[in-house]
Amino acid sequence: MQPNPNGQGRLPAAFLAVGTSSFSEFLAGYAPDLLPARRTLPATPVTTEVRHGTTIVAVTFPGGVAMAGDRRATMGNVIAQRDIEKVFQADEFSCVGIAGTAGVAVEMVRLFQVELEHYEKIEGTVLSLDGKANRLATMIRSNLALAMQGLAVVPLFAGYDPETDSGRIFSYDVAGGRYEESAFHAVGSGSLFARGALKKLYRGDLSVAEAATACVQALYDAADDDSATGLPDLTRRIYPVVSVVTAEGYRRVPDEEIGELVRTVVEGRMTAPDGPQAPLT
Repeated sequence: MQPNPNGQGRLPAAFLAVGTSSFSEFLAGYAPDLLPARRTLPATPVTTEVRHGTTIVAVTFPGGVAMAGDRRATMGNVIAQRDIEKVFQADEFSCVGIAGTAGVAVEMVRLFQVELEHYEKIEGTVLSLDGKANRLATMIRSNLALAMQGLAVVPLFAGYDPETDSGRIFSYDVAGGRYEESAFHAVGSGSLFARGALKKLYRGDLSVAEAATACVQALYDAADDDSATGLPDLTRRIYPVVSVVTAEGYRRVPDEEIGELVRTVVEGRMTAPDGPQAPLT
């Protein structure tokens, strides 16, 4: 931050003026160079030089939503990181998972967190879940130029909606298009296989534990067919990140609980490598 030339120890006038409830709009006026989308574009499209995060899944259950992500980041055919985190708390009643260029995605998530907190402090109330989803769409749209150069970010957003007492899921495209999904969804390179698994596992009356288990099962199936999605690493005790959002707020499921769940899933795969069978009725 540049010092205020007109006073000693005082905030610049921009911080004291009546302004917008959007932190991104404020930053665009005061220090636009700090926004990810305002950076100089690479001379040539980026291919494998940066880390990419992959599969994120989300499942609704009565009164809430669960989101989970594997822990692998890749650079081309190389495993760049085994314990990257791709699911984050957005605010008290929502979460966001990232797929795409990891560095840009994490930075966008942090800006989104500040955006929601800034709105709450300025307006004295929280955004509706639809409002949060729209704010994220705007931020993704501002990244379009970088996305066209290979630095794409495709998040998955979910949260608890007090107006309907239910969990809701929103997906996006690189142009900032916002789409509400029903029941479950997945994004990332392994999303095709994860959604296929969830089609067989999903029920409308899942408990919180069953929703978390369905997420882990779907990530396992994604890793089984997609090399960019990581399996649970029992030897290093690296497990998927699983978060749950209900009327009580956001909760990241502790690694101890996820570890037990993962071991149960892996033991089941020892006898049934393709996972649980859905009934045909």
